[in-house]
Amino acid sequence: MEVIIVLCTFPTRECARQIGTQLVEKQLVACMNLLPKMESIYQWGGEVQQDEEYLAIMKTSRRRYDQLEAVLKELHPYENAEIIYTGVDGGAEAYLNWVRDITEGNH
Repeated sequence: MEVIIVLCTFPTRECARQIGTQLVEKQLVACMNLLPKMESIYQWGGEVQQDEEYLAIMKTSRRRYDQLEAVLKELHPYENAEIIYTGVDGGAEAYLNWVRDITEGNH
């Protein structure tokens, strides 16, 4: 099963922690890393916006992505949350197996 990395930004650290905890408990992600506060500059509502956000890096299996995306959209406070993923071409096989085992319920 393919392992993917999902990126998502959040307005506060606490929001990211709360949602991330639920995603781990539901085994939709094996792990979520939360990066320190960053500045995002983007266009929204016809205007350039600047906000402080937190970036989450989540590891999961491709098979769980659709469910993960649905839950993220349900829990996320943004109207149009950044939820993107990219495939993992390689890595430490033991770690990749751990991600697969957690998200596929094989642990």
